[in-house]
Amino acid sequence: MPIELLPGDPAPWFVAANAANPRYSMSSVAGRYVLLVFPGPAGHPTTAQAYAALTEARQSGLLDDLRCAGFAVCLGRAAEGPPSLRDQLPGLRILWDEDGAAARLYGLLRQGATGELAYTPAAFLLDPLLRVIAGGGVAILPLLLARLRRLPDPALHAGAETPAPVLLLPRVLEPELCSRLIEAYEAGGGAESGFMLEQDGRTVGILDHATKRRRDQEITDEVLRRALRARIGRRIAPEMRKAFQFNPTRIERYIVACYEGANGGHFRAHRDNTTPGTAHRQFAITINLNDAFEGGELCFPEFGARRYRMPAGGAVVFSCSLLHEAAPVTRGRRFATLPFLYDDAAAALREANKQTVQAESESWPAGGHAPPPGQESRRD
Repeated sequence: MPIELLPGDPAPWFVAANAANPRYSMSSVAGRYVLLVFPGPAGHPTTAQAYAALTEARQSGLLDDLRCAGFAVCLGRAAEGPPSLRDQLPGLRILWDEDGAAARLYGLLRQGATGELAYTPAAFLLDPLLRVIAGGGVAILPLLLARLRRLPDPALHAGAETPAPVLLLPRVLEPELCSRLIEAYEAGGGAESGFMLEQDGRTVGILDHATKRRRDQEITDEVLRRALRARIGRRIAPEMRKAFQFNPTRIERYIVACYEGANGGHFRAHRDNTTPGTAHRQFAITINLNDAFEGGELCFPEFGARRYRMPAGGAVVFSCSLLHEAAPVTRGRRFATLPFLYDDAAAALREANKQTVQAESESWPAGGHAPPPGQESRRD
C-alpha cells in the first residue's frame, strides 16, 4: 500500500496505551521533532529491528524528549509484547495500538477486496507542529534518523522563529478591579482545581498534582461578573473581531485562580477543548491580576520556547486548540481570571454534549471543586 501522508500534511492525532498512561495523547507531544514508527505487531521481526534502531538513536543522544521524542506504535496489546520491548526514558516510548485505530488513521491498516487486513509498516518524521517532514515504509527509518541529525533547533524548524498566534492586550482590567477579584478569592479560600478527561465517552474530572496544581474560587458576586463581562465586551471582543474575525457571544467560567509558589503551582501542556464536554470552547483568556510572583508564564510549545507574561490587568487571548502550558510559579502567588469564550453555534454543541459530562458528585472528591478546564490525556 502506498503511504498517503505527504510532507506538509498534518499528522493525525490519536490516543494509545502506554506503560505509564493508558490514554497517551499524541496531540500533547508537539513542540519538538517527533519520530513516529509503526513497525507492526510486537512479535514481528520488523518491530525488533525498528526498536533496535530507535534504541541506538536514543543512546547517541538523538532522542532526548527535548529536541526529539521517539515513539514505536505497536499493533496489539502490551501483554502480547516481549519484556525487552519497553520505554526508555527520556526519549523513547512504546505505544500500543490495541485495535489498529491509529494505523487506520495513517492509512497503514486496510481491508482488502476479499476481506483480509493488510498492514504497511511505516515511519514518519514530524515537525514541532506535528506536520510531516518526511515519511515512507519502515525501511526509510535510517534516512529519517540521518535527516533528524541535520535539522535545526526545533524553535527554528520553519527557518525563523514562529511566535504563537496569540493576542496580547494590556489594560483590560483596572487595578481596582484586579484587587477586588483577589479579595473575592481570599474571602472564599479557593479549592483544588482539576482537569477533564474523556473516559468511555464521558467527560470526567480528575485531580492529579503532577499535571496541574492550582486552586480556584468561583466568582459568585453578580456585580463582579458584570464588571468582567463589560471589560471583555469593550476591550477584548473588538480586538478578537479584528485579529481572529471571531465574535464571542458567550462566556464560560467566572473564577479567580491561584498558582502558589510554595507548591510549584503549574498546569502542564494541554489543549482546552479535547473532550465532548469541552468541545464547544473556542478561545481562552488569561488575565493576570497581580505582579508579585516569579515564574508562572504561559508558553505554547508548538511555537517555540518563548514565554508570555502580561502585567496585572493584561490579557493573553488564544485559541483553545493550541497546546499551552502554565509554567511553575517559583515565588509568591499568581492570581488570574480565566474565562472561555464561544459563540452561539458552539452553545448548541455544548447543549448537545452536556449529557456526556459526569456529575461532580459522581467523580469529584467530597468537598472538592470541579471547574471545567480541558486537558484530554497528559503526556509523560
